[in-house]
Amino acid sequence: MNGIIKRTLEMDLPKGQSAFLWGPRKTGKSTYLAQRFPNSIRYDFLKADVFLRLSKEPNLLREQLLSCGESLSAKGPIILDEVQKVPPILDEVHWLIENARLQFILCGSSARKLKRGHANLLGGRAWRFELFPFTFHELGDFKLLKVLNSGLLPPHYHSARPDRSLKAYFQDYLKEEILSEGLIRRLPPFMRFLDAIAFSHGELTNFANIARDCGVEAKTVRAYYEILVDTLVGRFVPPFVRRGGRQLIREAEKFYLCDVGLAGALSKRVLSEEKGESFGHAFEHLILMELWAHRRYTEKDYDIRFWRTKSGIEVDFVLGDGQVAIEVKGTSRVDSTDLRPLAAFVQEYKPAKAIVVCNEAQPRQRDRILLLPWREFLNRLWNDDII
Repeated sequence: MNGIIKRTLEMDLPKGQSAFLWGPRKTGKSTYLAQRFPNSIRYDFLKADVFLRLSKEPNLLREQLLSCGESLSAKGPIILDEVQKVPPILDEVHWLIENARLQFILCGSSARKLKRGHANLLGGRAWRFELFPFTFHELGDFKLLKVLNSGLLPPHYHSARPDRSLKAYFQDYLKEEILSEGLIRRLPPFMRFLDAIAFSHGELTNFANIARDCGVEAKTVRAYYEILVDTLVGRFVPPFVRRGGRQLIREAEKFYLCDVGLAGALSKRVLSEEKGESFGHAFEHLILMELWAHRRYTEKDYDIRFWRTKSGIEVDFVLGDGQVAIEVKGTSRVDSTDLRPLAAFVQEYKPAKAIVVCNEAQPRQRDRILLLPWREFLNRLWNDDII
């Protein structure tokens, strides 16, 4: 059996404070809540009987909880798992928060159905938390190639056959998140879209080109991307734009899936050594995943952007308002050519820190650029020594 891995997320809620907990499927939200709030009453809307009963009669939630009397508050917050499946239940939750002073944690993998259906999102009465795949900070034994191949979603990371688990993820996702909630009308174009993003992943997003590959209109492709973002399976990284001398890419964004293993499964990538272009792309994606998790878990919420000029000079990640610039290189020996994009950014914007995250054995300084082995970088990131 796998030991319990302590998650970095801290849900320390004041008495009476309710919260949403969002995260992609398989990040371990239910496991986390069971460990963090072991005595809580829980309604799991993945269970058919619970879903059907409360979908038809949402008022049953109010009636059942009010019947528990004063002992209810001692059990901890009431947990509603996969709450997006029953949007009307949020009106009952709202009433119970306001009139019975009950505390809830509303857990789900997508707010899309709630937002599109104009569901009651509690008007600021619930704090928002996110759970991400495992991070470097949480795993004691972090083997780079294993992580890049299996990804960091808990069941895939622990699986003896992560390739099969990753394939099943997309089958379950398409069935449970896409088709069952009526988010698309026709599956074949969406499947072609997933094939297309496998090869445009982490690159500048060209909606027209992808639409042509999928045989649909560009607006349909934009809608497909919205589905992936709303269901937390991926997100965009926007360009860094600040007034300066160079002509920059101002509109195109880059899209990344929530997990490096999922990206590898879509593109049928299997890495056997720590070198090459495919390794470099996966390595960059992993560093981005760590940045996503760090900014939310620490509640620093800094911007993560990329910098690219029209001439093609590019820096992988720019944090905040340009305070930190990061270039990710999978090579075990970074040369002067690798440093040119970051040097150009340093000259123009003078960031507080300019860092190359690489596969070298030891840290070193080259002019204003700090080269850090990836383990050293991630240790410093989680010790809040980067931003």
